[in-house]
Amino acid sequence: MKFEIIFKEARSFTLECKDAGIYQLEEEYEIYLDNKLADKTNKIVHTINGLKPDTEYKIFIKKGEEVSEPVVLHTDYESYTLNVRDFGALGDGKRDDTGSIQAAIYSCPKDGRVLVPKGIYKITSLFMKSDLRFELEEGAVLSAITEREKFPVLPGLIESYKEDSEYNLGTWEGNPLDMFAAIITCINVSNVVIYGKGVIDGCADHENWWKNPKIKRIAWRPRQIFMNHCENMVVQGIRVTNSPSWNIHPYFSKNLKFIDLEILNPKDSPNTDGLDPESCENVEIIGVYFSLGDDCIAIKSGKIYMGSKYKAPSKNLMIRQCCMRDGHGSITIGSEMAAGVLDLTVKDCLFIDTDRGLRIKTRRGRGEDAIVDNILFENIQMDQVMTPFVINSFYYCDPDGLTEYVRTKQPLPVDERTPNIKKLAFRNISCKNCHVAAAFLYGLPEQKIERVEMKNITVSYAEKTMSGVPAMMEGSIPCTKQGIYANNITSLEIENVKIEGCEGEAFRTENIDNLICEN
Repeated sequence: MKFEIIFKEARSFTLECKDAGIYQLEEEYEIYLDNKLADKTNKIVHTINGLKPDTEYKIFIKKGEEVSEPVVLHTDYESYTLNVRDFGALGDGKRDDTGSIQAAIYSCPKDGRVLVPKGIYKITSLFMKSDLRFELEEGAVLSAITEREKFPVLPGLIESYKEDSEYNLGTWEGNPLDMFAAIITCINVSNVVIYGKGVIDGCADHENWWKNPKIKRIAWRPRQIFMNHCENMVVQGIRVTNSPSWNIHPYFSKNLKFIDLEILNPKDSPNTDGLDPESCENVEIIGVYFSLGDDCIAIKSGKIYMGSKYKAPSKNLMIRQCCMRDGHGSITIGSEMAAGVLDLTVKDCLFIDTDRGLRIKTRRGRGEDAIVDNILFENIQMDQVMTPFVINSFYYCDPDGLTEYVRTKQPLPVDERTPNIKKLAFRNISCKNCHVAAAFLYGLPEQKIERVEMKNITVSYAEKTMSGVPAMMEGSIPCTKQGIYANNITSLEIENVKIEGCEGEAFRTENIDNLICEN
């Protein structure tokens, strides 16, 4: 077996098995530190905690008789540990411990660690600072208070003294709007690691945050973790659950890693996206397990105002060795992406029981900067995904999506309001037990999807299928067991694509300028 250390800090490291499969192995393997058994797991990506700072370890893994080559790792330096109990936190699940934990955070010196030991800590919002390690020990739960009156508010826009610039803190669905501060709030900070085996529990349910979810009450609902204009941030190992809205929301940030997490929400929880990078660059999402009520990962870059004003696309994103379950989309691009999404790679992932696998949502009005380009999906396994591939250039949600300008299928002039989908590639993908359609790819007639490559793909259908609409657009009707439908694409290349058991045509194409089909 081969493995690589993909992240380390003073107290933990994460390894990734190489060329071993997707997300998990059928059998466990053993991890050894200095020739002593440290743990057993079947996960491709796995974290070991409880190390000593500034210490050298020899690491190897073993599966049956197969033993890897050893790797030598030296943990990072750590200056001091500040235990939140020493600052007055009780962890009794009753008293509000926000102030005590916040005091420990702001008192922590550079290269120090704030330790949250076992216990249940009732909190509202905690604000991180730079050069900090924040550890949630196994058995530690940050349990959020749910009375919204106790949460601070992040204003959407604050105008400068000279009225020539603005400061944006709060955001809601791609617009600069007042928002409650997140359970973990990071604003203009860098070099922060949030890690451990503990839990961040938003304690949301249908009696508090999820009640009337589309109505603003004081401010819009908080996230679990919010990163606004941050750099060099890592979230590793923890569980994030029961979020009031989006679970983890990086915003105008860069150089981010999300490693070996669990992000869990009930299937019926509204707007509880798992991880939504918005106008972010250099993002890695590795070994994360998602099960929730909305899109597992949704990549965004502002609805209209923020995208067109700041022109900050989400770009250079890597997603691998993840498992997505139960959400509306496994990986979604948009619909709030007025600044574009560029250079996304998704590989070695499992999509299970989601409505859609890849989902691109855009429409007229998103603007000329709303460019989707260089998107690669490779080595993916899907099971019970309703429709594996959906590209929808007529996404109709929100009032502006219901206008005749958005809904008409007639070609309109290309202008500053017209979005653009360019190069997409889907390779080595297996989709079994599908329900609605194999693929639904619909570009704009005036600005067609530039190029779609589908190579080495198999699709089969469940015995008992459920009906559904393949895309949220005007004129989309419920169906089952449909094949690939493609409309308004400049170049469509299909090679070794097999559709087994569909009802009707396996391939139906309209308005394709250059069709290459080799099956």
